[in-house]
Amino acid sequence: MTELEASSAARHDQRDDHPPTSDESEGFVNNGFRYSDEVGLDAVGESVLEFYATRYTHSTRAQWLERIASGAVQLDGQRVPCDTVLRAGQVLTYDRAPWVEPDAPTTFGVIYADDQIVAVYKPAGLPVLPGGQHLDSTLLALVRARFAGDAPPSPVHRIGRGTSGIVVFARTPHARRELTRAFARRRVTKLYRALVRGTGLPREQVIDLPIGRVPYPPTGHLSAATADGAPAKSVCVLLREDREHSQSLLEVRIVTGRTQQIRIHTAAIGHPLVGDRLYTAGGRPAALVAGTRPPLPGDCGYLLHATHLAFAHPASGERIAFDCAPPPLLR
Repeated sequence: MTELEASSAARHDQRDDHPPTSDESEGFVNNGFRYSDEVGLDAVGESVLEFYATRYTHSTRAQWLERIASGAVQLDGQRVPCDTVLRAGQVLTYDRAPWVEPDAPTTFGVIYADDQIVAVYKPAGLPVLPGGQHLDSTLLALVRARFAGDAPPSPVHRIGRGTSGIVVFARTPHARRELTRAFARRRVTKLYRALVRGTGLPREQVIDLPIGRVPYPPTGHLSAATADGAPAKSVCVLLREDREHSQSLLEVRIVTGRTQQIRIHTAAIGHPLVGDRLYTAGGRPAALVAGTRPPLPGDCGYLLHATHLAFAHPASGERIAFDCAPPPLLR
């Protein structure tokens, strides 16, 4: 889980044009998307081809060359040769053709709604924000379609695609500012249920291993336990053990909100989430196996649920709390 770091649909990881992986069934065809970049000082003097080929390496140089030649890439609204030299302030656009998005749930539940906030239940498998192959099949798109208004609802935090549970949206700029500040200042109580491998955990345990970015060839980088990472703190309480299946059910309170924090912290103490293929003992990514599909951060299958969220209401200041019953395996 992470605090909301970006809500733009034009995030770099969404520019990946590869087809859905073999374990993802195909969903609907979207309408494509226009990605925009303003040329900064770091790109002045580069060619259009060099700009894309060096920054968006998910596609080959030859692919970017073909897109520029076809007119899918334009500079200030005009087709240009691939060797056109860039100037500061110019705008590059790439019109990606419609693609088939991976299948994802298309429903969500409303837990609470007023004129300031909306708290919803997100099912596992539905991403909160656009990213990778997902553009329209997101919780953001579904919530905005249902709660239309002068200011489109915006999530003030997010949970992983494979995680189920509570997500809160702000419906006004004021609510967004106040809730963003509350998350940043750690004034929000966040509880999760997690099913982990193994038994013999202490009744209560504090995990405070730093989390940072490490190299990972399939995606370039990903979050993992690393000594030079940002401070991260999770408090785990053992709820029950299943010695027959060597599993334990935990309640986890996250004090910080680093990317993939619970997955990383439970793995770091030798108890990865049941069904998680990415993070292994030590809180690092699993070793890659030649000839097999690598595990990715957005993969589902692990068992993690956001059960409780509490904070001061952005308008009244009263402390409010939301609860969401976990699925049977996490009870």
